[in-house]
Amino acid sequence: MDIRFEEASVSFEGRVALHPLTLSLSERRIGVIGLNGSGKTTFARMINGLVKPSGGRVIVNGLDTVTDAERVRAQAGFIFQNPQNQIILPILKEDIALGLKAQKLSKDAVDEAVAAILKRFGIPHLAERRAHELSGGELQLAALASVLVTQPPILILDEPTNQLDLKNRDLVERTIATLDEDVIVISHDLPLVADFDRALLFDQGRLVADGPPRDVIDHYRELAA
Repeated sequence: MDIRFEEASVSFEGRVALHPLTLSLSERRIGVIGLNGSGKTTFARMINGLVKPSGGRVIVNGLDTVTDAERVRAQAGFIFQNPQNQIILPILKEDIALGLKAQKLSKDAVDEAVAAILKRFGIPHLAERRAHELSGGELQLAALASVLVTQPPILILDEPTNQLDLKNRDLVERTIATLDEDVIVISHDLPLVADFDRALLFDQGRLVADGPPRDVIDHYRELAA
């Protein structure tokens, strides 16, 4: 992973959501924390071009998120806070296959890729299920499968354990820990990111702490006290 923010900033209707930021990211597991409205989600969405910089640049694996937007999206998959909104087609295996259509693969190749990704996450039994029939943990696994079937090297997850019970939270945490992809996780779930390689803390649109997760979490607790 090679992500660079070069004086990148974002403003919405005159309000600064992210102040100019210069930063390089290369670690395999990065946590992004902060209070609601702190700028952490804006920051994360800039990485795959969901949010364009108002000033400066964001470079992902050598690609500019504005001028190379389509190629950037192939580099960085994004899983939203509510994964149910991410599953478009009614049947899970059809939704997973949708991400492969643009690659113009044969039907056999698509079927093989879908079967492989379902097996990877241990959910072949969910292939014919509908999104509204899945538990919270199953929805997260389904969203992971739908995004990772196209093999992006970077995965960004927005609050992946939000509103999950303990069983489903543990399922998602174990799954994240076994991912081969580089992972950036935005979360209020501090134990989830405590053992990551690096953590970033945002406050009022500024990066205010950056370093070992446990140190950054201690800073966050002081900030939120």
